[in-house]
Amino acid sequence: MSIWSTVGKVACGFLIGTAGVKIFGSKDAKKAYTHITAAGMRCVDEVNKTVTNIKENVDDIKADAKDINEERYEKEREQEIADAKAVLEAAGEKA
Repeated sequence: MSIWSTVGKVACGFLIGTAGVKIFGSKDAKKAYTHITAAGMRCVDEVNKTVTNIKENVDDIKADAKDINEERYEKEREQEIADAKAVLEAAGEKA
């Protein structure tokens, strides 16, 4: 590869880079970046609203599940007491 080929590639890269900076630094490009950023921020807000809604629903489900388990444990305790009374009554009748 000749030195002129390398120099030509560097020069082309420099020109493309300079044109890219001009294009990306223009008012239209900045306006586009602003709109894209605003859309991204709106998207984040919507995701945060959805996450908050999901968290609230999970908290409600968790509270309902806790109530169900407490009722179940209470019924189990009542059954254990009833069974113990039945055993005591049976033992009292035998004596």
